[in-house]
Amino acid sequence: MPRSWHCTRVRAVILAALTVLWVALLLSPCTFDVPAQAATSDVALRGALQRDLNAYLVERSEPEHISALSLSVDLPNSSASLDLASGTTAIGGSTPVHSSELFDIGSNTKAFTACVLLQLEAEGRLTIDQTVGRWLPQYPAWSGVTIRQLLNMTSGIPTYDNDPRMERAQATSIHRRWTDEMLVAFVDPLYGNAPGPTHGWLYSNTNYLLAGMIIERATGHTYADEIEQRLIRPLGLANTFYSPNVYPAVLTDRLVSGYFFNSDAINRELKPLLGRDVRLMDMSWAGPAGGIIATPRDVARWARALYTGKVLAPQQQRELEMMVSMKTGKPIQNASAGDPTGFGLGVAQSVRPELGTYWYYQGETLGYRMIHVWLPKSQTAFALGLNSQPPGAQEAHVGSLLVKIYQDLVRNGAIQPNK
Repeated sequence: MPRSWHCTRVRAVILAALTVLWVALLLSPCTFDVPAQAATSDVALRGALQRDLNAYLVERSEPEHISALSLSVDLPNSSASLDLASGTTAIGGSTPVHSSELFDIGSNTKAFTACVLLQLEAEGRLTIDQTVGRWLPQYPAWSGVTIRQLLNMTSGIPTYDNDPRMERAQATSIHRRWTDEMLVAFVDPLYGNAPGPTHGWLYSNTNYLLAGMIIERATGHTYADEIEQRLIRPLGLANTFYSPNVYPAVLTDRLVSGYFFNSDAINRELKPLLGRDVRLMDMSWAGPAGGIIATPRDVARWARALYTGKVLAPQQQRELEMMVSMKTGKPIQNASAGDPTGFGLGVAQSVRPELGTYWYYQGETLGYRMIHVWLPKSQTAFALGLNSQPPGAQEAHVGSLLVKIYQDLVRNGAIQPNK
């Protein structure tokens, strides 16, 4: 589920562009998408992973309305990732998708937002047990909600993007510009909406808009500048970008087409978007909850940095990984067979018989999905991008592909079992 930018780096990209003057689908023959510096002798592993992608695309292109899959595997003790792609950049198109192409990463953005707040805590500029009332007094109905509750989804604040008025506005124009304040107004009780439940676990993108607003209040800088200076640039994520509104053509030219085919919305206000390519959608609707675009390679690199202590101080790393049950909202130490999914601060942990215990996140926008997986025992990350939002019953099938990727990594000796 997912989600005013003047990002310095993207402005530079725009200036550079100006000065230089960039199935129900055709499954084109796929070649291994390997940059020279990432060359590997493990042809068998690459072949197995490529076959996994190709087979999934053949089987799932129609029910999920996808034309593109892109995978990056970041192995331990390796200077190069395994980057592969399958399909075409658009449904019915003939241009093969390449691993350098961008996807919306959706709610993977949430970990970026959480990490900025945790870094601010480590600097003594705030604590995550301070309240919305302390930082955003303009929202008195939520004055007792803590930053921690925003980040672990126990605030009880509803999500703005399920509001029919918001959906109607999105369906009317994918180019509509939003501010965080405009979006929060859809659920602010001062505007006639109930605050929602006050206990348990409730997934809400509003939480992360409020978190982004706290970042700006605490630093005096834009959210875009904070994630750029603290995370994107230091980690060398050269193909990760954030905009609080429309992305420039130099970046949208690198986005694969993304399709809204979620027929679960058939009786909702989003119905006019069914079948639409939303590649050029203004991403201000997602903001700090889901507005980043990136390559799978950068997402896998981000996951490795995130879970290996390269982003946060030890105390804040522990806080990032302190979980609540997605069933009850109560604290849990680890996911288990009886309670298989725990939610941390913008990250999640799960248990699956085939995979053991792993960290992950599936980010989703109206036309894209990006899933990262971190296997702690083998210290391996991989990220998978798909270019549609299908109905919920259809999107669940991607779990089988994640299992096949893991099994091929084990079978070919690239990693040890995670169990």
